[in-house]
Amino acid sequence: MTDDPFAAPPAVVRLAQYTKTDQSEILGDAADPFGVADTGLTWRPKDEHFGIRRAGRLVAHTGLVRLPLSVGGAATEAVGVGGVAVAADTRGQGLARLVMAAALDHARTMGPRHALLFCRPPLVALYRRLGWRVLEGDIHVEQPTGPVVMPLCTMWTPLHEDAPWPEGPVRLHCLPM
Repeated sequence: MTDDPFAAPPAVVRLAQYTKTDQSEILGDAADPFGVADTGLTWRPKDEHFGIRRAGRLVAHTGLVRLPLSVGGAATEAVGVGGVAVAADTRGQGLARLVMAAALDHARTMGPRHALLFCRPPLVALYRRLGWRVLEGDIHVEQPTGPVVMPLCTMWTPLHEDAPWPEGPVRLHCLPM
């Protein structure tokens, strides 16, 4: 972080790929960097990746993937947001907001009306500050053994102004992101 109040904010770039090495560059080599291993879930990789580099080092990331789902029995799609990560030594500088905003700008061009993410309860306040809303009720997600209830908090945000979340039970017809 610079003390120059006129310094430009860091640029968010679209990444051609996002590897385990990239993730380690941001979060280190911990066995469970997102703190979700105890859920026992299998996760879906993201297709689109956005990041922030400082001095050549990747310090923030957000990934996107289109998700088939149903709400109230009606088939639809959402853009799944996942792999949100900010290096510990750069937290508190607005990087999550920047990388998330760039990813959501791109998500608005993908077609679906909503974005969806899953997070641990301690992160709900952060995502609320970024404009996300808690989706109440059980969310069923696919796993290799069949559908299960998502044990993490589910949050959503509209990708367009006229996009309230529809009523009814939610089922993700793929692995969670």
